[in-house]
Amino acid sequence: MTLNCEAKRQWRSAIFAGLLCLALCLALCLAPRAEAAGLRGRLVGYEHLRNPVWVAAKAPERHGYSFREPVTTVPAGLRKLFPLISKEVCVVALGTGTPAAAKPVGVRVSGGRTTPVTLVVAPGTELRFRNGDPFDHRLYGVGFTTLAPSTTAKGATRRWTAQAAGRYEVRDELSPSVQMWVIAEPGVVATAFPSSDGRFALTIDEPGQYTLQAYFAGEPVGRPLAVVVDKRDVDVSARPLVLATKPPVEDNTP
Repeated sequence: MTLNCEAKRQWRSAIFAGLLCLALCLALCLAPRAEAAGLRGRLVGYEHLRNPVWVAAKAPERHGYSFREPVTTVPAGLRKLFPLISKEVCVVALGTGTPAAAKPVGVRVSGGRTTPVTLVVAPGTELRFRNGDPFDHRLYGVGFTTLAPSTTAKGATRRWTAQAAGRYEVRDELSPSVQMWVIAEPGVVATAFPSSDGRFALTIDEPGQYTLQAYFAGEPVGRPLAVVVDKRDVDVSARPLVLATKPPVEDNTP
């Protein structure tokens, strides 16, 4: 009887030690890296940006029409179309270190647009275009052949990888309003899409000096901002990224 009780106690102790070891291993795997730091900031001047699709659509030779009428009670600044920055502006932290292994990035195609519209990734990143519309799309690359026109049915996913550094424009044969830009940049450390009020947050794994740059319509906009990140969170909201200071000269949108 004594031996049985002792064996049971040893068995319980072994199980408890095993569970404790498993819990510690899980905690170590799930815990964030000790040197990771949060980087917060904000954008200003994005209301002066104009999406190229809108600019092209108002050209008389395209025979487009607008039934919008100006409302005098609405402030003049709000009568202009400005981007949905949560998917049209991509904020990037650029560094000189070796980027992490690229993970696949999802892109939703629906409602005549893509989400996101401008995307900055490291070369070798796979993009997965998912058709969220009840009809087909035929995405293709402008000026490059690795994304040839091909039908993507409702709910289907198409994969494409930006192998080399550069700027890639993606259009759709069946939906002219679909226009997306992918920038493959070797120095990408972290990316973020701002909220509707221009605020953004990134996670930086390694301490060091970085450059914040915003991208819109496939191009860098505004001046880059140099920041130093250590093991503590950094807030550079007092030094916002200024994307533009005035609307384009040719802007005559009602």
